[in-house]
Amino acid sequence: MIKGIKGVKDLLPEKTPRWRLIEETARKWATGYGFQEIRIPIFEVTTLFARSIGASTDIVEKEMYTFQDRDGTSLTLRPEGTAGAVRAYIEHNRAADPVPQKYFYLGPMFRHERPQAGRLRQFHQFGVESFGMADPRADVEVIALLWHVLSDLALPGLTLEINNLGYASDREAYRPQLMEYLRRQAGALCGNCRRRIDANPLRVLDCKVPDCRTATEAAPRLADSLSEKARTFFAEVLADLDAIGIPYCLNHRLMRGLDYYGLTTFEVITTNLGAQNAVGAGGRYDGLVATLGGPPTPAVGFAVGLERMAMMLPETAVASIPRVAAVYVAGFGERGSAVGFSALEELRVAGVQAVSDFRSGTLKAHLRQADRLGCRFALIVGDDEVAKGTGVLRNMETKVQCDVVLSSLSLHILPILRGS
Repeated sequence: MIKGIKGVKDLLPEKTPRWRLIEETARKWATGYGFQEIRIPIFEVTTLFARSIGASTDIVEKEMYTFQDRDGTSLTLRPEGTAGAVRAYIEHNRAADPVPQKYFYLGPMFRHERPQAGRLRQFHQFGVESFGMADPRADVEVIALLWHVLSDLALPGLTLEINNLGYASDREAYRPQLMEYLRRQAGALCGNCRRRIDANPLRVLDCKVPDCRTATEAAPRLADSLSEKARTFFAEVLADLDAIGIPYCLNHRLMRGLDYYGLTTFEVITTNLGAQNAVGAGGRYDGLVATLGGPPTPAVGFAVGLERMAMMLPETAVASIPRVAAVYVAGFGERGSAVGFSALEELRVAGVQAVSDFRSGTLKAHLRQADRLGCRFALIVGDDEVAKGTGVLRNMETKVQCDVVLSSLSLHILPILRGS
């Protein structure tokens, strides 16, 4: 027996309703905020991710699925969605369009990580990217969108954390101070953080290892190195969040694992997922479009993990999904089976969800399957019903039955289903 790859999960039919609820909620809020769906390729040239994410990040160094194409080109399965969205924005000259370019996407991402609850090698994200607006209100717009999606789904224990990463010049001024401090504390840091001291020192502040957090408690703060311009921008973001009632907590340790972020950065965490407590995250990345060869373009966005959302989704939310008034067609007997099959197709063409089990040969077997499939109605068509020209429509919950004319089945059955 061939089994699935470790860290790559099947999504079985009993789980898909909660995923559909999440996806439909995300689409509803995204389109309500004026974002349009974009579908980007699952793989791109490796250079795209190395240049955008940062060559010194864990993703590029250790986690990407990279392979050679037949012509020798290095290709990579996308580890995140922003780089592909930016590439599409540049390649199709979307900057020339005078209207705001606001995209959302849903789909699988790939990272070679040690599989655990909430962290898979193939995982799925809902993300948004907003291009062209340098106004702090653009940051607030995407934060509010993320918060409303998660709140609408009633996900428990959520906290929005936010920080100001300042401009690149601010971080460059801060970096030597932090590196000097971290070198003095190197003996107390984990192996990953010791490696990051020179390569990506800001990430050390975001480490979740308790010893690292203790060792960096007295580290100099980025906030003390920020320019007045960066402070003013962030103050406007916070003021606008306050104005529209989005709750947040300041977290000076919050750093993003991707090199392209600056100014506003944010993350929604939960108390309900254990070690992998981040549900979604994002921030402003004004320099990325230019880095990848496009015109200077301000941008802001986020991504949120669907697996983690599905793990947190309350059962009450799934139970509230409206049940479809599905009809099970119980055709049995020599003539009843044939007429029942025709009725099955007629209902489907009329827009009714209609099912049957062709293995069942008796009425009792058919009704048992109708119950197992959760159908609200069963249309009984045996040889006797065919002779009379009327089938029996049975409400599987109330057991109430009525006759329906087989020659005009849709005309008679649709009003009953609409009223159920």
